[in-house]
Amino acid sequence: MTASIFLLLLALFLMNMPMAVAIGAATMGAFALTGDSSLMLVAQRMYAGTDSFPLMAVPLFMIAGQLMEAGGISRRIIDFANSLVGWLPGGLAAVAIVSAMFFGGISGSAAADTAAVGGMLIPAMIRSGYSPGFAGAVQATGGSIGVIIPPSIPMIIFGFLTGASIGKLFAAGILPGLLMGLSLILMTVILSKRGGFQDSGGGHFSVAEVWHCARRAGWALGAPAIILGGILGGIFTATESAAVAVFYALFVGLFIYRQLKFSDLPGIFLNASVTSAVIMFIIAQATAFSWYLTIREVPALISGTVLALTDDPVLLLLLINLILLVAGTFIETTAALILFVPVIVPMLPALGIDLIHLGAIVVVNLSIGMLTPPLGICLIVSCGLAGTRLGDISTRVLPFLLILLVDLLLVTYWPPLTSWLPALLAS
Repeated sequence: MTASIFLLLLALFLMNMPMAVAIGAATMGAFALTGDSSLMLVAQRMYAGTDSFPLMAVPLFMIAGQLMEAGGISRRIIDFANSLVGWLPGGLAAVAIVSAMFFGGISGSAAADTAAVGGMLIPAMIRSGYSPGFAGAVQATGGSIGVIIPPSIPMIIFGFLTGASIGKLFAAGILPGLLMGLSLILMTVILSKRGGFQDSGGGHFSVAEVWHCARRAGWALGAPAIILGGILGGIFTATESAAVAVFYALFVGLFIYRQLKFSDLPGIFLNASVTSAVIMFIIAQATAFSWYLTIREVPALISGTVLALTDDPVLLLLLINLILLVAGTFIETTAALILFVPVIVPMLPALGIDLIHLGAIVVVNLSIGMLTPPLGICLIVSCGLAGTRLGDISTRVLPFLLILLVDLLLVTYWPPLTSWLPALLAS
């Protein structure tokens, strides 16, 4: 009867039912068919899945990201990024990547990152002669880094599921995030030259201009510094840092830059609440689904089956990467974490890596999934901003996907990339 829940879930997906509803219906259907427990337990597990202090960081980071966007912080981050890389061939494309990296240090959400930066830069790139498909692809790939560079909502969820230190997970994401960002900048320069998208490139790097923009963006750049410094320095937890980020964004937007008005706050809070509610609803449904699989011993069964195929850590890691890449294509990130992490964690002794390294591998895989149709959230957001078809952006994103897969292999098979900073901070 265990297979029934997967068959029912697949059928609901094929019917194009919303992800959370499909997972919840499959769970209740499986309980009804097997008669294992009262359906009341499903509701209890859904509540328990969201009744968590670490998960409070999710809505708080959502609010902080929207406050910073409305308060003028995003604009100053983009200006600073332009002073750093705007002189390169295809400068606007490189600015889009760097701006997404900075904003990723604030929001923790790939979708919010893509929307906040893309809302300004995608139209600017199109006006400068970039094709809408290329502009959207660049911004989507940059936005996907938002869940690697801390703070990261998927890493918070991974820590919640496994008990891993969220601070160490954040530290483990810094170097992979920088690697991915630099790789994408290199690819944008190459593709911009080939496509003739030169825009402002060809100028000269100016230390004076960087210093001027850095001073102007000082308060904006202080947000990621406070968030990361506080967490990594042990001053406050990830959830507390999210609350600090909200108050910081309010203060800067209202009293420093004065681009945020009190009349804007109800709309900002409403938008952040709706987005957070969607994520938390998925977590609730997926937690009940995962609990059903656990009581039926499905994770242990799947882990045992995989380990029976091979006990070579290299092949096991490659197989896990393939599974997660495929899952990220069809399943929303939060749901994928809750569904697959309980299956993968029992394999840790055979993988020869620690829990923090595994967390980085899982999140990098799922961030790449945000760039693949049909459920690549970054692609969908960029598609709307660029006013083009999903198929056009999907074709343009292929070169970026290739270089990100190379980065994924480095994250997977070169442990110092994820372990050096957590070990340094722990010493």
